Amino acid sequence: MRINFVNEGITDEGTPDMKYYAFDWDDNIAIMPTKIILEDSDGDEVGMSTEDFAEYREYIGKKPFEYEGHEIVGFAKDPFRFFSTKGDKQFIVDSMLAKPGPAWSDFVEAINNGSIFSIVTARGHSPNVLKEACYNMIISNHNGIDSNELVKNLEKFRDLEGIGSSSKRDMIIEYLNMCRFYPVTYGQGSAQSPEEGKIKALKGFVDYVKRISKMINKKAFLKNKVSNRFTPTIGFSDDDLRNLEKVKGHFEKDPENIIKTISTHGGIKKPY
Repeated sequence: MRINFVNEGITDEGTPDMKYYAFDWDDNIAIMPTKIILEDSDGDEVGMSTEDFAEYREYIGKKPFEYEGHEIVGFAKDPFRFFSTKGDKQFIVDSMLAKPGPAWSDFVEAINNGSIFSIVTARGHSPNVLKEACYNMIISNHNGIDSNELVKNLEKFRDLEGIGSSSKRDMIIEYLNMCRFYPVTYGQGSAQSPEEGKIKALKGFVDYVKRISKMINKKAFLKNKVSNRFTPTIGFSDDDLRNLEKVKGHFEKDPENIIKTISTHGGIKKPY
């Protein structure tokens, strides 16, 4: 399959920057209004935010605890109903209503630069729904996203590869088709313990990035757009410290690791 050159950021000098991005969604890119449904000691359902769930998830179902005036005893029936394919339509709505998360500015930077990114989320929506949400954000110039800036950078890549221009809509769709969307509990996995799913997804994204960046290096070098061969890097941001601990522990063992972990825990972005 032919891979177009439309795939990563480009510097002011017109050279590929070899920067790639991987984003957790909830409380990282966006503060979503979606709730996990728990059960209290009276048998009533209680909604919990994803931010709070990151703090409480290891206790749920193991021992009762107080939460917003309720004694939580466990999960309600189908507690992640809004985080699976059943909640696909609601996700599209919620993504446009959500407040920006601590990694939002990086997400905007990635899109406006035409950089390849991946979404690595514990949600279980279909991958196309995640892609559709991103498309809606782009075409509506949502909260700092600039579709014209994106297209301008995509045209630079097309020129570098020697392929003609296309319509704005087609270029945006082509761009998103080259990005990767990993809802790690889609069809399998545990939304309560998504760490291994995220590691598996990131391994796939690393292999993908290394493959396409090798092609980019070769093409840019032959066109005298780079004087050196550059090593790609992937910045992975997540608000859940358990996810970050597992991801870092797995990838830092590799001497050729290209993932840089970034914590957005507590709404503060910093290296992890």
